[in-house]
Amino acid sequence: MPKIAIVTGASRPGSVNKSVAEWVLAQVAGRTDAEFELVNIADFNLPLLDEGYPAMYQNYQNDHTKAWSAKISEFDGYIFVVHEYNHTAGPVLTNALSYLNAEFNNKAAGFVSYGSMGGARAVEHLRKTLSELQLAHVRNQVMFSLFTDFENFSDFKPTEQNAGTLAPMVDQLVSWAKGFATVR
Repeated sequence: MPKIAIVTGASRPGSVNKSVAEWVLAQVAGRTDAEFELVNIADFNLPLLDEGYPAMYQNYQNDHTKAWSAKISEFDGYIFVVHEYNHTAGPVLTNALSYLNAEFNNKAAGFVSYGSMGGARAVEHLRKTLSELQLAHVRNQVMFSLFTDFENFSDFKPTEQNAGTLAPMVDQLVSWAKGFATVR
């Protein structure tokens, strides 16, 4: 059975990112085709990339990088909870991805995004980064609008229509995660 990480994409105090990630975890809790775990980037205290060697060498010098690598290596797939910031993915997530390489190779990813345009632009940029990490990303995407899925732009209350897009994305992600296990 594949293990799927639900990875937060922000660490800013007061960010709604973790509440969206917790909602995703609650929605997939009853599934029996995969195991799901919330991975909060903030728990790893990753400073601006501070490793002396490129990630592809896996010659990690810092304890925070070693812990991040060990955690990410446990999974067969990932659901990235992405917010749009300046028309791209938030800096905390892009920094965290830059720390690693081989840990993501030949695995699968899906996206739950939010922003004024549903986070679509952030995910489009993130897809390019994940392709370089040899991390296959499913087509289906969950997009939440700050205008319709958040009360007062802060309390996450997804519309039924947008919430309904999660299951098809997870179905595709689990299928791909299983398939890539044979590649690895």
